[in-house]
Amino acid sequence: MSAELISILVLVVVFVIATTRSINMGALAFAAAFGVGELVADLDTDTIFAGFPGSLFVVLVGVTYLFAIARANGTTDWLVHASVRLVRGRVVLIPWVMFVLTGALTAIGAVSPAAVAIVAPIALSFAARYGISPLLMGAMVVHGAQGGGFSPISIYGSIVNGIVEKEKLPGNEIALFLASLFVNLAIAAVVFVLFGGLKLSRGGGGEDGGNGDVGDNKSGEDTDEAGDGGGVAVRTEEALRLTPARIATLASLVLLVVAVLAFDLDAGLTSITLAVLLAAIWPEDSRKAVGQIAWTTVLVICGVLTYVGVLDEMGTITWAGEGVGDIGVPLLAAVLLCYIGAVISAFASSVGIMGALIPLAVPFLAQGEIGAVGMVAALAVSATVVDVSPFSTNGALVLASAADVDRERFFRQLMMYGGIVVAVVPAVVWLVLVVPGWG
Repeated sequence: MSAELISILVLVVVFVIATTRSINMGALAFAAAFGVGELVADLDTDTIFAGFPGSLFVVLVGVTYLFAIARANGTTDWLVHASVRLVRGRVVLIPWVMFVLTGALTAIGAVSPAAVAIVAPIALSFAARYGISPLLMGAMVVHGAQGGGFSPISIYGSIVNGIVEKEKLPGNEIALFLASLFVNLAIAAVVFVLFGGLKLSRGGGGEDGGNGDVGDNKSGEDTDEAGDGGGVAVRTEEALRLTPARIATLASLVLLVVAVLAFDLDAGLTSITLAVLLAAIWPEDSRKAVGQIAWTTVLVICGVLTYVGVLDEMGTITWAGEGVGDIGVPLLAAVLLCYIGAVISAFASSVGIMGALIPLAVPFLAQGEIGAVGMVAALAVSATVVDVSPFSTNGALVLASAADVDRERFFRQLMMYGGIVVAVVPAVVWLVLVVPGWG
């Protein structure tokens, strides 16, 4: 058995163990990098560590650190409640507010599961309060998070754009962002129509009929009750108050966007700098923020990309890419990679899948018959849009947040919906993004 085939089989084993044994994929990937690098490829330690994505590490830590501070001082609560109050009495707009809200949170740097964890309890409590389908509301939250998830300063966007730059592929940050946004927006629109969204405008949203004011304090109390069991009106009033710390945090988020988009500064270093400034001024709000950095995501992506670096060093990526290219039909190879990403990601880490699949596509992209920009976008969307699956973190958060539902039935609904997304979306994004040859 060739060394290249062994390294691919080890990668498969890593995915299987991470899925079935609930072990962090990144930790497994680090162990695999050591084992394969030392025992199979005869690489020294310096060569193995050369694949560690230092710049991505800084981005992941910096952005999630800043967002953790925003969550700790109540800035994210303020954003949530301020957005909800905009739809006073318009029940039909609630699902779309949740879509936009989670999209905005991920677009400015929140990890997708973090955004879903913040918004889902509020969204699902509104679903129970106003008779909105929990599947509709949950899907809007998850697709909103993924819709904003590939902005140039987001976690997913930074990861994919970093991989593209590392692999020296043609890249287009805005095209990647818009591809994910429009795909998830289109899916959300279909779900909205199919699962009763239009009825909400006619007062058909349940026993309340959509006549309540979802922005008043009573609604805020309901939200708190569903979200954490506390349900105290004072907390709602506190969440709506703009404190100096929240104003400074909002200003920091705006500064991050301007610094990255207008001045091309590094997102990781900029966000760490802003986070440190906030922590120095308000240490009591920031004391626990370091512990809330998305260390699990950091470990996953750094571990997987380090292993991918080993694969690259020993020639496995070129070998595998040539194998896919040898199919003789590049478009067929492209759609197969999209489906591989979607199926595995429905049960495993989206960031880990993206980190592994994009480099595997490099050799046959180099042939020039498939547009790199479209292919990268198709792979990224295929690997993340399926996070509505109840086996994924986002889907599980939605399931856990649902109020007053039969959880077994809701689980089956999420599983069926996730299966439909896996079956349909990769083919659609392949047809729209890959076949025309974008990039």
